[in-house]
Amino acid sequence: MAEIDDKLPENAPGKYYVDEQCIDCDVCRDTSPDNFTRYDENGYSYVYKQPETPEEVALCEEALMACPVEAIGDDGNAA
Repeated sequence: MAEIDDKLPENAPGKYYVDEQCIDCDVCRDTSPDNFTRYDENGYSYVYKQPETPEEVALCEEALMACPVEAIGDDGNAA
């Protein structure tokens, strides 16, 4: 499970985040490319844009559920 205390600093402020457990597997970027991107220098993904539509929220939730190392978190606050 993602830990808010280990949240990567590149994440956009808001509900969803990626923490230090990310293994750079592409799942979130493939699932929700409008919200997740890669930090090439350090080899991990992060939320670069919080979801703005119900469709984007659904894709972020799908990415969260599909993450093989549970590195995507939802802090429980509205986006």
